[in-house]
Amino acid sequence: MADSVLYGTPGWGSALVEAQLDFYCLPYRFETVGNLFTDAAARERLITANPLAQVPTLVLPDGQVLTESAAITLWLAGNTGRDDLVPATGAPEQAAFLRWLVYLVANIYPTFTYADDPARFVSTEAARAPFKAAIKAYRERLWSIVEDASGAPWFLGERFSALDLYVCVMHHWSPRGDWFAMHAPKLNAIALRAKALEPLRGVWSRNFPDA
Repeated sequence: MADSVLYGTPGWGSALVEAQLDFYCLPYRFETVGNLFTDAAARERLITANPLAQVPTLVLPDGQVLTESAAITLWLAGNTGRDDLVPATGAPEQAAFLRWLVYLVANIYPTFTYADDPARFVSTEAARAPFKAAIKAYRERLWSIVEDASGAPWFLGERFSALDLYVCVMHHWSPRGDWFAMHAPKLNAIALRAKALEPLRGVWSRNFPDA
């Protein structure tokens, strides 16, 4: 049987799924897409599988396409029959896990959609700098809410989960590690702890080699 194919770009949102595939020891092939903001050919290559031309895009061995990292997170847990990254139905941590998984992808993740390529949303060059500054401030406020809700040593307390992988990946993005160390120390500690997990060292080095 063919392996799944994960379309992504090192350091981008595909790292969220790549980390889970490695954690579960699932076979897959990583297909590097390129910079979807600047490379029209990269967008054309991906658009056949995902009309939004976004990563992560996971093509299953039977040809079905999965997009949206939260959907892939839940699908992988369900189809492996494992609950080490996603609390099972009835688990005491399940409600908090689902709440904060959707919070991350519905609130914080879209700030990168807006700020990474503001020309898609703001027509004049002069307006783009204040637009990006406003998004950055809003993103930091969103992260502060997550910091207040975070447990220790992992986001859900003693229970490791995919939320910790999200925190680790997104810790590399704006506002980046120095901001987290100063303003979100619990999240910063989670990111560093997840980065040190032996089964994930390969995925972190592939995606964030200079971190």
